[in-house]
Amino acid sequence: MVALSGVKSIHGFLYEHLADELGGAIDRGSLRAGDRLPSVRRLAQERSVSVATVLEAYLRLENAGLIEVRPKSGHFVRRRGAAATAEPRTPRPCTTPSRVTVSDAYTKILSAMRDPELLPFGCATIDPSYLPIAALNRIVTQVTREMTTVGARYEGAPGLLTLRRQIARRATEIGVALAEDDLCTTIGATEGLSLALRAVAKPGDVIAVESPAYFGVLQAIEGLGMRALEIPASPRHGLDVSAFEETIRSQPVRALMVAPTVSNPLGSIMPEDERERLVRITRRHDIPIIEDEVYGELVFDGSHPRPLRAFAGPSEDSHVLLVSSVSKTLAPGYRVGWIAGGRWHDQIVRLKYGQSLACPTLLGMAVAEFLASGGYDRHLRRLRAAVAGNVERYREAIVTQFPDGTRVSSPRGGFVLWVELPPGVDALALHEQALRRRIVIAPGPLFSARQRFTNFIRVSAGMPWSERVAEGIRTLARLVAQK
Repeated sequence: MVALSGVKSIHGFLYEHLADELGGAIDRGSLRAGDRLPSVRRLAQERSVSVATVLEAYLRLENAGLIEVRPKSGHFVRRRGAAATAEPRTPRPCTTPSRVTVSDAYTKILSAMRDPELLPFGCATIDPSYLPIAALNRIVTQVTREMTTVGARYEGAPGLLTLRRQIARRATEIGVALAEDDLCTTIGATEGLSLALRAVAKPGDVIAVESPAYFGVLQAIEGLGMRALEIPASPRHGLDVSAFEETIRSQPVRALMVAPTVSNPLGSIMPEDERERLVRITRRHDIPIIEDEVYGELVFDGSHPRPLRAFAGPSEDSHVLLVSSVSKTLAPGYRVGWIAGGRWHDQIVRLKYGQSLACPTLLGMAVAEFLASGGYDRHLRRLRAAVAGNVERYREAIVTQFPDGTRVSSPRGGFVLWVELPPGVDALALHEQALRRRIVIAPGPLFSARQRFTNFIRVSAGMPWSERVAEGIRTLARLVAQK
């Protein structure tokens, strides 16, 4: 076996042996440029290893430049000399927490996104053409006809039992042992994140976040009067667990908010061994984790890495609060979300009563029925294929049309791209210029409590490719080049 330079780090892991073996086959010519590698599930079965082990081995081969992922097609041996566009750089650690001030810019951008005439590159939502609207409408009609008085009254916290039962069933399928009584339904994941923060922390407390971080997380921290401490995250592996461990030795971190599976905006996936390590570290230091799982169903190859909650012990004693919703996959306007609050479950139910009392019953019933029917899984297979193709198309356009010095993420799931622009480009000024041309982007400073990432933008690939999209990318490329 030939060891891959830069690939092997800690002797003895299964994924290292597998990566070395495949790398050796490529070096010897047994696997040639353009050859397709076995699917992740097939190779896992052949080698009697986990899907996560194969994914990590393939990721290391990607990082070494030996293979490439082609969305909807699989993993292929890369042509020798084929240049992979560099990914955005990982930020330096922050040494002190800071107050968050993103709400004004956040509100301005969201207001602009409401204009249907604007090209919504800044909005991380799925185009309605990808959603099963007709099927959901039929279910809503059916549920309305058959509805007893249950649908017309408040369904107070913890929420609709049939919905919680379906959520618990799906959680069990990905290694998270939940019962319906472990869950509380919420008005989207945003309310779930807010409830989690209120349950584990108080105003003035320090919340560790990934950097870059989803601006909705930062706004929740700001709204509750807490402070954010940014921990570096990479486009491949997400949160730097070692940096987090080093930080908590000197900073009074009260909780950690993290999205280990398809983070926003990076699209990163944390390796399983790092997930286990993070859970051990936080348990040892008694630091709650608020886990954002909203993109977990959108890993391109259909795998669903086990959430951090799967490694955190019995539900009633878990220090991981798991938050998710169907907003990114099924029906954003339904605002159906949930939280598994672990040891804070009872407190979250009380907070939910005080914050919003109940969730819309009819829409919850419709989602529960869609989950039970099997329609959701069929929809997800189509949606994953569609967004994987979009991401590939958008990324190729940015790589080929934006000026030299541009770096673009290669997400393994979701539908957003994190773009590092050449030095000197002001993302906020670019946003204003693009807006005058009827294009909305999400400027990098929105993703930082300290307004870092001044030459970064997030681009959503949630719309089908069209000439309008292509022209929007070309316009952005021209604006960047003028800087």
